[in-house]
Amino acid sequence: MRADAQRNRDRIVEVAREVFREQGYDASLDLVAKRAGVGAGTLYRHFPSREVLVDAIMQSWVDRVTEATDKVLAFEGSDRDLLLRWFETYVELITLHKGGAAKITCAMGDEESPIRTKCQVLSGAAARVIGLLAERGAVRTDVDAVQVCRLVGGVATVADTSELGPDQVRPLLEVVADGLVVRG
Repeated sequence: MRADAQRNRDRIVEVAREVFREQGYDASLDLVAKRAGVGAGTLYRHFPSREVLVDAIMQSWVDRVTEATDKVLAFEGSDRDLLLRWFETYVELITLHKGGAAKITCAMGDEESPIRTKCQVLSGAAARVIGLLAERGAVRTDVDAVQVCRLVGGVATVADTSELGPDQVRPLLEVVADGLVVRG
């Protein structure tokens, strides 16, 4: 793909994410094209359908979650600190948009939810972290990734709605971590 075509494609994805965040996934694709500074033909050349565009938006988010999880898993510290680093990363990921934490946390584990794919990506990432720590014998084995996502999502929801800073959120996450870790 030519550099200018790649820039147009990337710009369309970025703008579509903003428009869909503001107006929902049924927002006008003409509005997306206009805000991106491209013609409708350019938009449809890159994204022949709304579903293809939504998939592109989701893929960049999935890549972000995967990259963040990989960074946490590469952390060299105590098991508790690794878990806390994941919790902080998870809170960051689901509080990017005001109200997102509550929406995601309430939908976690709900197969009928319209955002189930997003929840599955998050719980899958959490399962990678919890799985690694379980292999090490560092965390309780009677708690699954969805339960952990709900617990940390509850903290994220409080942080989001109360506008708590990271220094106020950390002690709450430590309480959750201490309930999961069986050794430091």
